[in-house]
Amino acid sequence: MTEIATLGGGCFWCVEAALFQLKGVQTTTSGYAGGHVSNPDYRQICGGDTGHAEVVRIEFNPEVIDYRTLLIAFFTAHDPTTRNRQGNDVGPQYRSVIFTHSPNQDLVARELVRELDTAGHWGSPIVTEILPAPTFWKAEGHHQEYFANNPFQPYCLAVVAPKVRKLRETFRDRLKSND
Repeated sequence: MTEIATLGGGCFWCVEAALFQLKGVQTTTSGYAGGHVSNPDYRQICGGDTGHAEVVRIEFNPEVIDYRTLLIAFFTAHDPTTRNRQGNDVGPQYRSVIFTHSPNQDLVARELVRELDTAGHWGSPIVTEILPAPTFWKAEGHHQEYFANNPFQPYCLAVVAPKVRKLRETFRDRLKSND
């Protein structure tokens, strides 16, 4: 049994690399969703005017990792309080967004955001959009498993690696391997 989650939290390289480490996550696919252009490419997305967000489509086993826990990991791997921005990555393509695939996913996401906002963990309100899942467009091949294939690329060292480390520290007991 598998479920699909579609999440955007800045650069898809970061979200994909961080969440793929978790037990129960079977596949991750970087892509684009939420815009008005059919079959967009990376160059179009970077322009910021297609309406798409960089997202990761995650196939996961809910018997191993439930949707709520996956979302907590997602919130750990990015800053959900900055609108259209993650660090130096600025534009609507880098927005924090949860595209839900069922009424239950929508309910779980909204309840978790309320809970996290009430706890005041970030000190600012969460601005993550929660929307029904639109068409998902798979990103070009070189964007798939980017961090795994390019761990020493400067952006990966400076931006992706710290997010991967943070998730590894926070979810130590939920990692596919503990090495």
